[in-house]
Amino acid sequence: QVQLVESGGGLVQAGGSLRLSCAASGRTFSSYVMGWFRQAPGKEREFAAGISKIGSRTYYTDSVKGRFTISRDNAKSTVYLQMNSLKPEDTAVYYCAAGRPLTTAQTMGVNWYDYWGQGTQVTVSS
Repeated sequence: QVQLVESGGGLVQAGGSLRLSCAASGRTFSSYVMGWFRQAPGKEREFAAGISKIGSRTYYTDSVKGRFTISRDNAKSTVYLQMNSLKPEDTAVYYCAAGRPLTTAQTMGVNWYDYWGQGTQVTVSS
């Protein structure tokens, strides 16, 4: 069992930055691929970024490439999402998730993650 707790959300102006953190409980953090997903009002939850178990590979949806950076610290059982050059369309509830997907396509899929945090709101004003 893994429990995930996100923090770092808030209100920011367009062009600003936020850093999200997700702290995991348990001793098996390094055995999970970690992902950040987001869900805007009235829309389905979508993949934003993912990172492999040891952090050697990262994955991003096209809309955040070059602006968001995912990283992890296995010693602290924490995954981060640095978000720069934020846009109003980035407004959403952001969730971190832990799972064991095997391919790039699976890493970007909601269904391959077993554990989810409660979410943190990110609001970008124009």
